[in-house]
Order: sequence, then C-alpha cells, then structure tokens
Amino acid sequence: MVHAAELIRRKRDGERLTRDELGELLLAYARGDVPDYQMAAFCMAVYFRGLNGAETFALMDAMIRSGETIELGRALGRKVVDKHSTGGVGDKTSLAVGPIVAACGVPFGKMSGRGLGHTGGTLDKLESIPGFRVELTNAEFLGQVREVGLAIIGQTADLVPADKLLYGLRDVTATVDNVSLIAASIMSKKIAAGADAIVLDVKVGDGAFMKTIEAARELAQMMRELGRHADREVVCVLTDMDQPLGQAVGNALEIRETIATLRGEGPADFTELVLAACAHLLALSDLGIDEPSGRERAAAAIEDGSALDKYEQWITAQGGDAAEQSLPVAPVVRQVVAEGAGFVRAIGAVDVGMTALRLGAGRQTKDQSIDHAVGVRCLRKRGDSVVAGDVLAEVHARTGESADQACAEVLGAYELGADAPSSRPIVLETIA
Repeated sequence: MVHAAELIRRKRDGERLTRDELGELLLAYARGDVPDYQMAAFCMAVYFRGLNGAETFALMDAMIRSGETIELGRALGRKVVDKHSTGGVGDKTSLAVGPIVAACGVPFGKMSGRGLGHTGGTLDKLESIPGFRVELTNAEFLGQVREVGLAIIGQTADLVPADKLLYGLRDVTATVDNVSLIAASIMSKKIAAGADAIVLDVKVGDGAFMKTIEAARELAQMMRELGRHADREVVCVLTDMDQPLGQAVGNALEIRETIATLRGEGPADFTELVLAACAHLLALSDLGIDEPSGRERAAAAIEDGSALDKYEQWITAQGGDAAEQSLPVAPVVRQVVAEGAGFVRAIGAVDVGMTALRLGAGRQTKDQSIDHAVGVRCLRKRGDSVVAGDVLAEVHARTGESADQACAEVLGAYELGADAPSSRPIVLETIA
C-alpha cells in the first residue's frame, strides 16, 4: 500500500524518491486509491523541489505503464512521425502539419491534450468541429492511420490514463509550468502512442511556460533524453511565443485559420512554423529526403490542394463536418481600434490568452465547459505600422458586456511606439 502523505512530505523536504515509489504513487492515483487533494499536494511539492533525471524518467515510465501502448510503426510496417508543442497562445500548428505530412505520404499519429491555463488545447479546437470524435479505440486509431494516413486523438482510458488525470489536475492547481512534469507528460503520450520520430516545438516567451531561451533549452534537452531512453528520434525547435501565433486565438477561429493556411492563405508567421515543422518531420521519415526537400514537398502539398483534401478526409474519418461554414460563430463581434499612430512593438501573449479564456474559450476550473465560438483575432502583429482608427484586433464574444471588457483588455495588450521593433524569426533555435 502506497503511503502518499509520506512521499509528499519527503518530496516537500527535498528528498529524492525511487523509481518504485514514484511508480506506486502514480499508479495508485490512476486507480483512484490516492485522492486529488493528495496528488495536488505532491505536484506542488514537485513544483518547488523539482525532480532529477532519474525521477522524471520514472514518472514518465509509470504514466506509460498505467495503460496500454500502441506499436504504430510495427503494425503499419512504416516509420510513423509525430509533432508536439509545449503550448502557446494561438498555437494550432499540429492541425495544419498533420494533413500536410500525411499528404506527402508519411503516416502521422498523434495523441493530444486539452488546454492548460492560458494556452489552448488541440482537442478543444477539434471539438469545435460538429461531430468530431477525439476518443477512438486503439484499433480505430491504428486503422485510421493505416487508411487515411492521419489521426489525432485524445488520451483515452487505455492510453496513459495516469497522465490524463494529472494533466487536468495540474491545470487547476497552478502546477503546469514545471520542466519535469511537462517533459514526462509530453513524452509519455508520444511513446505510448507509438511514434518513431518526434518533432518537439518548445515555445519561448511571454505566452509560453518557458519564459527564457535557457529554460526552453533545459526542457528540450530533458525531452530528448527521455526520448533517447525510449529509442525515439527527437528534434526540438525553440520558437517565439512573445506574441500570439498567427492571428486567431480561440477554438473555431483557429480551425478557420488552419483551413486558410492549408489553402495557402495563412498568416506569415504561422505558415513559416508549419513549413519548418513539416520539413523536419519529412526528413525524419522513411522517405529518405533531407530537410530542404521536405520543405519543398510540404509547400507543394499546399499548392496543389492535396493538403486541404487530406484535412477534409481526416475530419470526415473522425466523424466531423469538414465544411468551414459548419463551425460555430459568436453572436457578438467587436473591433479593437488603435488610439494613436506608430508601430506595434509588442502584443502581450498571456494577456490575449487570458482574455480568450475569460470569454469562455478555455477553462478556469477542471470541469468547466468551453464556448468554441468565442476568442480574439489579432489582425495587426509586431512590426506593423498603424494610424489612429486602424483595426488592431477583433473580439468574438457571447454577450455585449463580455465583448466590451475583452476589447479593453486586448487594447491594453498592444504596445505601440514610434520606432519599429527589431525583427525576430519564428524559429529561434533547433536542437537536433
């Protein structure tokens, strides 16, 4: 029998726990033998005291052992690739990357999560599509990757159930942004879902959990080490999250932006990140091509329409209505206008993310429902010049009152200045 209170005390006091102790604690939590309040206390102890490399691996290993695993590559006789982001504001990259990679002939199987704090969740975005099923059985998941070339699913009861429980608990106990907890959570899903090669997008900046490039490198190196122990190929890209990615922040709004990007009409920063991620994934695949060739193939899939065709095939296969007009629309849309002239020097990513959350696009409690229609569109981005009266952003809201409040918050997130800021690439660094 696990003595949760004793393990909490020891971690609180800075002691190291063994592989067996961490495994017993997490597996007992998954069985319901350890209540939420004790696991929340343990997460807070970890948040302040941390886990070393061995403890982090033990935590990840226990998450994987809490459920079944899928050997996608072995079952398909192909090398299967996956891509994951540490979470950001307006980050819908996987929704565009998956169809492009699959259109290029490479199987893409991914298990995703829901929103954490001010960051959006891939599953929440997909559930804004009427009829879309995020929960598939292992057999359905495998069959769809084989037949369609692409599936993105949630954490079912069969796959890493301990992480699914812990994921939701961390979101509402202010224990999200801990390197070990993030690394173990991400890599447990990647390994359990069976991907052979993984591109990890580690966000850096105001809207990310990693605020500095140094912290992002630490997380990237930890995830690469966890992947190495599990015989996976891992490439990490450190990317800018000092402003929202693309324009759309909010579930249905981000699905619309994904569709536009697959048509070749997406925002420049988002399109660049999508192509960079696809280039790495295709280079890691069994196609036998390098990164520049991978980028060319990805761009060609957008140009010839095969990426958009694959998106529609994927959505339909998972029960969704792929038509853009079927997406929910907010009843109130308000414009946020510039009060003066100058250059957009910054947009507070956290500010915009929290505004979208308060509009209903995210959760403030563990069991809260989401309004898929609401959110924010940042039409002017860092470096753009504006004059008084120009539209900076749009607020999509459920009520006039919430729209008014959100407009004031979004206006406050914009910083204008007389001088243009220095340019900054979306991809800051690659660790391969």
